[in-house]
Amino acid sequence: MHTDTAAPAPEITDRAGYQAELDALRVREKAHTHEGDAIAAARRRLPMVEVDAAAELIGPDGPVTLLETFEGRPLLIAYFQMWHTGHPAAEQCPGCTFFNSQVRELSYLRARGVTYATFCQGPYEESVRYRDFMGWDVPWYSAAGSAEALMAGRGPFMLACYLRQGERVFETYWTTGRGVEAMDQTYGLLDRTVYGRQEPWEDSPADWPRITGDYSRTNGRPTAQWARLEAGHRDDLAGGH
Repeated sequence: MHTDTAAPAPEITDRAGYQAELDALRVREKAHTHEGDAIAAARRRLPMVEVDAAAELIGPDGPVTLLETFEGRPLLIAYFQMWHTGHPAAEQCPGCTFFNSQVRELSYLRARGVTYATFCQGPYEESVRYRDFMGWDVPWYSAAGSAEALMAGRGPFMLACYLRQGERVFETYWTTGRGVEAMDQTYGLLDRTVYGRQEPWEDSPADWPRITGDYSRTNGRPTAQWARLEAGHRDDLAGGH
């Protein structure tokens, strides 16, 4: 979005008036942070449910078990990527592309004993080409054969957390919808700008700019694909060009 001096904007005040308003807001921000800490504490106290540690997934070296995807660490976070088998990259899920595009540096998770992986709901050989086209280097598995058992009718946009105890695997948390915003920084940054996310549901002044259409797509493709195409990376999925 491009703006000029004619665009709607907040009223102008001096530094002291601005800081006074910001200080009042900061009290609410801190309360929000503390409530988030309390929710996280409650999340750590949830019970857990055992899942099939031998559930089969397909990785770069062929079939592996759910247990093996932990890569020896005690914790696993898995995002279940939607997949449209046989469709070109332009027709793959823009929401999943949006979230997965923002999970990049995994060393900090691994330092805390956490493995992050994408469990794609489509076939491995086809879907991993999408990962490579997008330039992602996260561990990638096809969960097509086990998705029904692992997801149990939940989703789309499912993010799940697991704990390994010896040879047993337990699901400790899952979320979907806006809960998956934990994967991204874009919304958090937009929420701090004067125009916010610019989405119709937001409580903004009546004349504030709003987006129209599917913001996660640009010119018929998931938005993040354009940078890859412009850099010369080839979309070689079925029907790609």
